Amino acid sequence: MFKTLIILLTVITGFLPFTASKAVEVKDLYQANIALNSRNNADRAIALKKALSSVMVKVGGNKSVLENLIIKKALSNYQLYLNQYRYQLKANNMINSTIEDKQPTEVLFLSASFNENKINELFQQADLAIWGSLRPKILLWLVNEDGFTRTIISNSTQSNLPFIVNEFSAQRGLPIMMPLMDLTDARDVTLSDIWGRFDEPIKEASRRYLAEDIVVMRISNSSLLAYESEPLVDDEKQNCGVLCSQATTNEPVYILDWSLLGWNLEGEQEIINQQYQGDDKNKLLQQGLAQLTDLIYEHYALSTTSNNDFVIEVANINSLATYVEVFDFLTNLSSVKAVTLLKVDGASRRFKLQLLGSSEAFISSLKLNKQLEEFIDPLAHFNENHLDKEVDEIAVPIFHWGN
Repeated sequence: MFKTLIILLTVITGFLPFTASKAVEVKDLYQANIALNSRNNADRAIALKKALSSVMVKVGGNKSVLENLIIKKALSNYQLYLNQYRYQLKANNMINSTIEDKQPTEVLFLSASFNENKINELFQQADLAIWGSLRPKILLWLVNEDGFTRTIISNSTQSNLPFIVNEFSAQRGLPIMMPLMDLTDARDVTLSDIWGRFDEPIKEASRRYLAEDIVVMRISNSSLLAYESEPLVDDEKQNCGVLCSQATTNEPVYILDWSLLGWNLEGEQEIINQQYQGDDKNKLLQQGLAQLTDLIYEHYALSTTSNNDFVIEVANINSLATYVEVFDFLTNLSSVKAVTLLKVDGASRRFKLQLLGSSEAFISSLKLNKQLEEFIDPLAHFNENHLDKEVDEIAVPIFHWGN
């Protein structure tokens, strides 16, 4: 009987209410690095097209953007969006490999950057959502169980698992970090806490990382085998996807099972379960991370098709310099298309924002930034369409600026 390897991936996400969470501004959304065989024209053209595809996925947040006809046409004319490119040699550890001990090699890469404004305009023409550069930081607690040995994985662990996670993070533009596993982590959390997915000690140990979301992942080739003691019935085979086809082969079988305890824009809890299986552990890991990315994207992506006017007030603008800071901040938000000053009243400034998406997505992105803190009367009705009222009569959410 062939040894069965099982992966159970449990994703636990949620705002950390006990600390000031911080998001990360991803600065290389419009850049991509692609491995290639040579510097000849044909290989360069293929690499540049792949680079633009990678940028489209990072900006759009989901691989489905590549199916859009306007995006497909743009990929064929990548030169119109290219700013510059260069070649570089760098370590390319474990690419397309499941071998844990493979040594790093020097590989030729093409590094390309593309025009941000042109790509954003392209997304608007295609009526596709744009994910902003301000993105939640994810903390990944990963335990690898090999036989009777369990190890919490960090970036310094001799394994291909950190490489896979870091490559995915770069390709999708989602900041994912792993714990340092230093003396502080050893004091605050035990391996059993992580393996058992105990919320309180995990959150306590995660406090220092100021993560927006927490992921707990278990990889096993022994104790989790009990989950596959019964064969999958027909309905279960349909639910777990095409990877189930690997279950009847003689190849090692991996099962990836994840659960998400997260947030939505109303702050309610939701639980989502999904299971996959196949004979390639790395691909299953990538697919699990892709599912996580897609769910987070759904909260922060901004629709380009709905131009909503949203009125806010900033209460503590005491100088011209502060006003300029606030105005520039609002203008540079990826969720905002245009900003108009409506009213000046002492230290308060009222702005009308033309949003690229919903007001809920805008407020959610502000929570990630923390520079504008919201103070709202919970009984008021904000920014509703009142045909018989002027703007001054509509309750407006009030923010305080702080940097």
